[in-house]
Amino acid sequence: MTQSIQDFANLPLDYIVVGGGTAGLAVAVRLSEDTQVNVGVIEAGPSALNSDDGAITVPGRYGETIGSDYDWKFTTTIQPGLGGRSLPWPRGRVLGGTSALNFMAWNRGHRKDYDAWAQLGNTGWGWDDLLPYFRRSETFHPPSAAHQEHYHSAYQSEFNGTHGPLHTTHIKQYGPTHQYWHQTLNALDVPSNPESLAGSNCGVWNLVCTINPDTQERSYAASAYYLPVASRPNLHVLTEATVMKVLLEQKNSWVATGVRVRHDGVVMDIKAAREVIISAGSIQSPQILELSGIGRRDVLEAAGVEVKVDSPNVGENLQDHMMTATIFEVLPTLSSRDDIISDPILSEAADRAYHASQTGPWTVMPCSVAYCSLSQMISPQELSDLSSRADGIARQTGLARDRLIAQQFGYNRGQIEYIFDVGNWSPYHNSEPGKKYATMLQMLQYPFSRGSIHIPPRTGDSEVTIDDEPIIDPRYYLEHGAIDKKMMALGQRMTDRICSTEPLSKIILGRVLPPVAEPGREEQAHEDFVTNYTVTDWHPVGTCAMGGREGIKTGVVDERLRVYGVRGLRVIDASIMPLQVGAHIQATVYAIAEKGAVMIREDWSDST
Repeated sequence: MTQSIQDFANLPLDYIVVGGGTAGLAVAVRLSEDTQVNVGVIEAGPSALNSDDGAITVPGRYGETIGSDYDWKFTTTIQPGLGGRSLPWPRGRVLGGTSALNFMAWNRGHRKDYDAWAQLGNTGWGWDDLLPYFRRSETFHPPSAAHQEHYHSAYQSEFNGTHGPLHTTHIKQYGPTHQYWHQTLNALDVPSNPESLAGSNCGVWNLVCTINPDTQERSYAASAYYLPVASRPNLHVLTEATVMKVLLEQKNSWVATGVRVRHDGVVMDIKAAREVIISAGSIQSPQILELSGIGRRDVLEAAGVEVKVDSPNVGENLQDHMMTATIFEVLPTLSSRDDIISDPILSEAADRAYHASQTGPWTVMPCSVAYCSLSQMISPQELSDLSSRADGIARQTGLARDRLIAQQFGYNRGQIEYIFDVGNWSPYHNSEPGKKYATMLQMLQYPFSRGSIHIPPRTGDSEVTIDDEPIIDPRYYLEHGAIDKKMMALGQRMTDRICSTEPLSKIILGRVLPPVAEPGREEQAHEDFVTNYTVTDWHPVGTCAMGGREGIKTGVVDERLRVYGVRGLRVIDASIMPLQVGAHIQATVYAIAEKGAVMIREDWSDST
């Protein structure tokens, strides 16, 4: 790992990757497999590979790094659709990026999610095209026959990778309520899914996690992709260095020639002989493009940035998964992660068990998952009304993207994800001493809500820089997004049905958040709850989307992930997704990185 910016600047770099996170490290490692090229990675955060105290690596300690020095600690603007609240938006600021902070969920969207990308004109981005890259990123460790029988775990080997950098597995042991999960959902006509990674996000299953089963440690971009090849002589990583902008030169057209970087108070321009690849994520990739002069003319002019490429969709098309946390009081005999965190004696015992034998509470994850289609949750008439409303939105906007979202109402796709876990997950409910709680997380998968991320306008004569936090405005539930609020409110009914169905209902004493509504006010109470308690599910996408057949009119990059209007510049991360997928996005981001690296190597092979 390079320590000095001067040393880094003197390297004969062919590729510079901006961002050593989930996608960035995967891209860099794959590019550096070609020994004839030099690859440089620039990461704003530190490396935690030798300094982590377990907050990153120990699975059961998920969430501890949120709000820490490893987090950018972004916040949204005030959201009128959320009752005037502003939300924290955690993003990884560490080598490995958000893969070091996330909850290690590993699943894929429905095959129609990715086929929709291809239908927009993004050739090579359908399910069948992406499946080899999903598999290439992972080494899946199948559960034993005893595990499958006891925990209802399942898999189909042809859909799982066997030689990839990331370790994925079914967790060793589950929380106390998992034994009731499948039977309860099955009783509600939600069948168990034999392989959630096979192109169907519907049904109930056990979530696979990015955990190395041999060490019981988080498997993430830094530990899985980078660390095994860290000594590779043509792979160079500079941490705690901030990319301020991409350097563009006019050579008949604009060409990316390198980046301006600040490290330890020193600012230097660093050159790339072939390409600059931006992998800074859905918030900072558009920010860096705009600071470089690529973006909406009005945004750039307001910020005092010279307009080099008028690209109207940079920072637009922001989509996120919305989440609510419904809290139930449960039997006081149930153990939870809350007990471990609040009791030093239990915490010490958990530490001992984990370090001695890789067992105990720190190996338990929230993996009781169900993806329910709207037809499983609401009446045929309500579904028809929602479908007509969605069709109307698509007609009004005239956007192919909205037509594809509206079509999913007629398919059996998992529109709402449910995860049940013992413990209080809500930032809005204070636990009462002596009481035990469980949480039903509910997440909308295919939103109509559209927001934006842009650099702020300058104030006075001051120049807008990378240090000015971008304006993050998801516009939850506004305008056409009002249909999202309706679906989330209707989804609350399913939450209540699940938790009042045996055998799960046997351990539930009652709902505490939201309080049970008076008869006749249930529908309004559900909508009020969604407005006042929705938070992010940490899955922002779309802000540098692939434009498909409409090109720069609707996107920022082409199907080869090349930025419109600039040669030698690509974006490879979650921001290129034109439409949200019905899944936690980690696996999709790795697949994007794997495919992006192959395309770069193909393009340069074709040009020589």
